[in-house]
This record gives sequence, C-alpha cells and structure tokens, in this order.
Amino acid sequence: MPGEGSLRQRIETLLGIEAAIKPEVYRRIDESAAVNDLNYWLELVLSAAIATLGLVLNSPAVVIGAMLISPLMGPIIAAGLALAAADLYLGIKSALNLVISIAGAILLSALIVWMIPFRTPTSEILARTQPNLLDLGVALFSGLAGSLIVCRGGRGGGVTALPGVAIAVALMPPLCTVGFGVGSGFQWPIIWGAGLLFLTNLTAITAAAFGVFYAARMDAPDARGAVGEAIRERLAHERLYSLLANTRLARSLGEIGRLRWRITMLAVLLVVLFIPLRDSLLQVRDETLARTAIREAVRSLASPEEIVSQQIEIGDRIRVRLVLTGNVTQERIAEAERQILRRTGKEVDLLVRKVAGEEELATLRQSLRPAASPALALDSLRGEVSARLARALSDVWPASQGELRDYELGFSPQGLRVRLRYEAAEALPAPAVEILGRALRLRLGVEQLEVIAEHVPPAPPDAPAIRSRRPGAGVR
Repeated sequence: MPGEGSLRQRIETLLGIEAAIKPEVYRRIDESAAVNDLNYWLELVLSAAIATLGLVLNSPAVVIGAMLISPLMGPIIAAGLALAAADLYLGIKSALNLVISIAGAILLSALIVWMIPFRTPTSEILARTQPNLLDLGVALFSGLAGSLIVCRGGRGGGVTALPGVAIAVALMPPLCTVGFGVGSGFQWPIIWGAGLLFLTNLTAITAAAFGVFYAARMDAPDARGAVGEAIRERLAHERLYSLLANTRLARSLGEIGRLRWRITMLAVLLVVLFIPLRDSLLQVRDETLARTAIREAVRSLASPEEIVSQQIEIGDRIRVRLVLTGNVTQERIAEAERQILRRTGKEVDLLVRKVAGEEELATLRQSLRPAASPALALDSLRGEVSARLARALSDVWPASQGELRDYELGFSPQGLRVRLRYEAAEALPAPAVEILGRALRLRLGVEQLEVIAEHVPPAPPDAPAIRSRRPGAGVR
C-alpha cells in the first residue's frame, strides 16, 4: 500500500525502537517459544500449582504469587510476532507450545483439586467465570504494553518477566479455574466461563502483539536478514523443524501468506469472542440497573434502620423479600413494584413482613412495666400472669404472618419459657422469632425468657380444626 512503509517507519521512530536491537529481540522471542526448554516447564508447573492452591484457599496474595512466575507470555508474544513477520515455523512452534502448556496446566490443576477433600468454589474462582468486554479491553491494553516493552529490547524485563505483571493475571488463574471445574466433577459453568476468559485474553494479547510488531516493522528485510542466519543454524538442530522439513510445509516455512489473511484470522476470532462477551456485559449492566432500582424502591418504603433483612433474586422475574420494623401500606408496596418494573422491564414480586421495632418495644416496656404489688395467692398470680401474657401476645404477635393457635408459659430455675404454636404457610424466620422474644421480655418486664415457636402447616380442608387454648390455660 503506498505510504504504508513510511508510516510504519515514522511509528518505529516515534516509539524509539532501534533497528540494531531487532535481531536480538527476534532471537529472544523465538527462544521463549521453545518446546524443549526445561526451565519453562518448571515455571509452568510451579505457577499452575500455586495458582490452583491460591484459588482454592481464596487467597489473592497466593494467586498474585503465581502471576509473578507465569511463563505463558513467552509463546503468546511469539505467536504475535509469527503473524507479524509471516514466520510459519515460529507460529507452529508457539502454537504447539501453547497447546501443550494449556493441557498440562489444566490437568495438573484438576489433579490437585481432585486430591483436595473440599471442592467448594470460592470468590476468587467465581470472579473468573463471568468475563465480559471489559476483560477484553484489559487484555488488549496489557498486550500492547508488554509488546512495546519487548520491542524496545526488553528493558525492564524479559519476554516472560514483564514489568506489567497484570498481563499474567489474565492467563494462569483462569486456566487453573478451568482445572478446578474439571477436577471437581466437570462443573461446566465454571469450565465454560473460565475457558472463555482465558481464550479472550489469549486472542487479545496475540492481536495486540501482532499490531505492535507489525507497526515496529519486525518483518523488515534488515531485521530478518540479520537474524536469519543465526536462526537457521539453530533450527537445524531442532527436531520439530526437521520433522516439518520433510512435509509439504517445507516450502512455506518462511511465509504464511498475505497480510490480509493474518488480519482476517485475528478479526474473526475477536468477532466470535465479542458475541458472548457482549451478552455477558449486557447481563452485568441489567443486573446493576435492577439492583439500583430495587435499592431506590426499598429506600422509598423504609429507612435503613427499619430494615431487618433483605433478600433479592434477579432472573426472568425479580423477587424481593423484606423484613421491616415499620408499617408499610399495600399502596406503597404496589407503587414500589411499579417503580422497579418501569426501570427494569421485569415483573416484580415484593413481599414485606413487619416485626416490632426497638423504639416501639422500649416505649411499651416503659409504659407497661408492672408496679410493685403485695404477695398474691397462687390463683390470683396465675390469673394475672396469664392475662398479662395474653395481652402481650395480642400486641406483638405478627397476625399477618400466621394464626397463633396455642401457647404455654412455664417456670424453671433459669427463668420463664413461652412455647408458641402457630399455623402459617411458612415458618417464621429466626430473626423474627428473636425480635418476638425481645418484645415479650419487654412487655412482661422479665430479663430471662425463652421463646419456642412451633410451626404448624395449614390443615387440609377436610381435617378437623385445632382448638386454641383459653387465655391462662397455658400457664404451668
């Protein structure tokens, strides 16, 4: 293309890439893709083992330790250079290295996970199972940064020890997460998500390296001529080259085709990855919008101090369960549902339960604290305690959550014990029972009181009804 050479020369000059160091850079990148390098495989094994244990232990520090020795950047950078310089043999060698490295890391990680007695996915693992377009952007910029360092002679670090260690973050941990999914019984959501993340970063870094090496004219005749003799002398002793020299690829070992085909291959890969990554990003966006809408709707119903518990489920239909200490009308609940529906476009189920609040209980305790009275006969004491318990239960029992069928009041050396038997479709949650016990202690003016709530499912229509005890009959 007219002017293309001069444009690349200007880029090369602006980036400060010296032509004299290109042969050395080419040689070092070629060596980093060697399949028979023992040091490389030792680093790979150590990095995979440390990353796997860090993921299982949910330790970011240990995972970072694996990133610092991850050697996968070597063959990935070599693949980018092979595409930029039309070096078929370097491309085959780097691809073979990557395939063996990926398979080995996954198998080692799966073996470690299989030997561990616990295989629960941690937050470090789950964080690498939902990649999106933002991860693609991180990989592209990381690949650009690393390739520029290498092009300028590796100052600040070699091919496998770049200053930007964030590049390695996107390589070994996702690969070991795939191994975790395999070793824990082929958990396909984990395998698919982490595999997509690794493939995304692999493709993006290769594309970024290709762009940098092509712009830096690593395929220039002067660079290839200076390094060619040394490379050919070393290739004569490589077994892989000898095997390929006896095939139909022998004539094409120095050329893989025109530039447009190389660009087309990378573009197709990036487009294929773009689709699931875009869908994942849209899903994250929708979930973020939904949680924001839910948070604003809940804020319109109650203050943070009035919220006892909150459960949110976001799917095709949004489900929100709230336990509050304040009163909320059905009109306000319906308006909150409509507000969430307008913001998200999804149907909403908003369930609100009310329990007694701290301030309300304190006021009731102050106003209803029993005054000192002379000793009473046993029957009178029984009647007074029973009546007081009946009034307290009438005031604090959440009638909207179920019908109180039966109750008993017992005495023990440790204090009082109230046993409640109620009929409801669902059992009261533990926080509601605890608040109920606190309310009864305040109303009755006692410090030691245990509440036992026994849930009774609704009886079938043809079953005989359960009679409630008379007030006072439950005192023993």
